[in-house]
Amino acid sequence: MDLFDYPKDKRPKGPLASRMRPRTIDEVAGQEEIIGEGTLLRRAIEADRLSAMIFHGPPGTGKTTLAQVIANTTSARFEQLNAVSAGIKDVREIVERAKDRLKYESVKTILFIDEIHRFNKGQQDALLPFVEDGTVILIGATTENPMFEVNPALISRSRLFRLSSLGDREIGNVIDRALKDKERGFGEYDINLIKEARDHLVHVADGDARTVLNALELAVLTTDPDEKGRIVIDLDVAEASIQKRVVHYDKQGDNHYDTVSAFIKSIRGSDPDAALYWLAKMIYAGEDAKFIARRLYVHAAEDIGLADPNALLIAQAAANAVEFVGLPEARIPLAEAALYLATAPKSNAVITGIDAALAAVEKEKKGDVPVHLRDAHYKGASKLGHGEGYKYPHHYENHYVPQQYMPDHLMKKSFYSPSDNGYEKTVRKRLDYFEDRKKKEK
Repeated sequence: MDLFDYPKDKRPKGPLASRMRPRTIDEVAGQEEIIGEGTLLRRAIEADRLSAMIFHGPPGTGKTTLAQVIANTTSARFEQLNAVSAGIKDVREIVERAKDRLKYESVKTILFIDEIHRFNKGQQDALLPFVEDGTVILIGATTENPMFEVNPALISRSRLFRLSSLGDREIGNVIDRALKDKERGFGEYDINLIKEARDHLVHVADGDARTVLNALELAVLTTDPDEKGRIVIDLDVAEASIQKRVVHYDKQGDNHYDTVSAFIKSIRGSDPDAALYWLAKMIYAGEDAKFIARRLYVHAAEDIGLADPNALLIAQAAANAVEFVGLPEARIPLAEAALYLATAPKSNAVITGIDAALAAVEKEKKGDVPVHLRDAHYKGASKLGHGEGYKYPHHYENHYVPQQYMPDHLMKKSFYSPSDNGYEKTVRKRLDYFEDRKKKEK
């Protein structure tokens, strides 16, 4: 039977993703670590003893779904706002209803705010007193990192639950359930989803249940039944329904920072394959190539430093290539730089040294330049004794002569300690030679 031939009064209403939204905890796909048997949140839901909480994680992981499951389970009244369109006036109206409900009916109110990160500080502050005194039980949902986007005062009064992207098995279960469900899904129709098509939908959805259900619905709605009335969804249909792999990557959001962090940590950890993967993910998702180049530049100095001085030059060349040719061609020098940095010897002695020196400068009460190091060229400087006693290193053996370069109060202080990796091994030998010369001079 064709979907369009199905009796109108019995035809499923609304998008498939909305119709198939779980109604009970047991219908929720994945998230075993937070709503599995015996978990804190599950016990709180089943006991109807809820406190303020914030769900955060990538799109399509079930944040709104979980809130609605709670609404179906709890005896509390459920109110919902979307932070994109709601304002302080809407919050106050719900709070007033919640107060009356609590006073006259002894019924609690759960206030679910989707995209709570879109509430500005003033809106979040207006909500705070009523969360604190129990007028409403707040459930917030956000794709952002709540530690950055939600007021610390609200964070401190809420439990944070991170929802993860669904695995391939769980996405497959979402598809199967939609095909079998006669009330809300396509169980009334004769559908043959070819294995290769199913595998494609699972793979390209990348853990997003909403995406895979939208694709499945499109495939069904756009496929005519064969002579036997069967809707056959093959690989060609599946590819047409969801052609490009979804990448959850908001350049202003949590996923952005997580991906960049994984990229840098892979380079620091000397894993060239992982570095290329995270680089590819950023490029694929439309990340600003200049941003990537800046991160490579910083990493070259921060984590490689003098272990391989060429690293900074390679990073600079990649940055120049981004400016000169742009993407997609710049993906090649960016990849070359990422591979060079990932396979280069590592040392953070440079950053350790400069940070230690900055800390010393911050703490010191005085830092006079020793007289023999002062500039003797300006008029009257020689009469003040500036430069007197300075030894010109090029007049000595190996162009080196021991003398004081530090201020008096830092004479015994050392900031830079080269590693034994790469070029810094040579640097260490040179510094050891200088140290031996100092001892002999004494």
